[in-house]
Amino acid sequence: MTLIELKFVLAVAQERNFRRAAEKCFVTQPALSLGIKKLEEELGLLIFERNRNDVTPTPIGEQIIDQANIVLEQAAKIKEMAKHGNDPLNGPFKLGMIHSVGPYLLPEMIPPLVRTAPNMPLEVEENITATLEQQLRNGVIDAAVVALPFNVPGIEITPLYDEDFNVVVPANHPWAQRKTVSPDELSNEKVLLLNSGHCFSNQVTQACPELGRKGEVLQGNSLETIRNMVASNLGITVLPAMATVERYQNPLIRVIPFTKPVPSRRIALAWRKSFVRTAAIEVLGKVMSDIGAQAKLGSAA
Repeated sequence: MTLIELKFVLAVAQERNFRRAAEKCFVTQPALSLGIKKLEEELGLLIFERNRNDVTPTPIGEQIIDQANIVLEQAAKIKEMAKHGNDPLNGPFKLGMIHSVGPYLLPEMIPPLVRTAPNMPLEVEENITATLEQQLRNGVIDAAVVALPFNVPGIEITPLYDEDFNVVVPANHPWAQRKTVSPDELSNEKVLLLNSGHCFSNQVTQACPELGRKGEVLQGNSLETIRNMVASNLGITVLPAMATVERYQNPLIRVIPFTKPVPSRRIALAWRKSFVRTAAIEVLGKVMSDIGAQAKLGSAA
């Protein structure tokens, strides 16, 4: 049994296809198939069921895949320890971020991070929560900025900041001069939200249950696209507080707070418990927490 054979197993488990798994491992398909067959013969069992259209793990194969993931992660941990030595702030850091946080938090955190950890450039992956969870568990990224709840076995969480939601309407909307808006009122409007699969859309519909039951909801691909659709009078939307700070103000829209209790979310940093660069996690966490505190994103701030 070798680490390479275990990598082959994980690649097939992720891709559900021998050809794509071979491409992912930068080997030929016969070489990958031979490696897995050799491991199966050594163990005396089948890890995968093969047919013409699909490759699926056997019940015992699922257990072996889970254990292979642990073994490879521990091997990677040894390499990380050797690579970074006594300086965990030296070398690229792979950070995942949900779409409703990345474009607004990233520009704020880069300057202080460059000052604090100039030798730790960020490699950023923006994606939906479900994909970031998978990438985090598989070691594709080192940590992820997500919205809670985020309950994943083997993952540590540290809260960063709380963030209120705001209503955003066209400048000529009847609500434009109002001081506050109740969540229940949104159900009478055409509301633009991110496409399904984005946690922020789910958070908005949970905070405004009437919207989910009887409101008219349109979908967009990004918060900035939605902001511009609101400016064009297509409807109204709900944005997180960081997306409504002064730098994002637009004369064609108005930002209105919700009535109390204000709908909000808690943003957190998540990483694998086995991740060795804990000092890097601490630096990132402090930088982002400070930004949240300085921006006063919550009604209690």
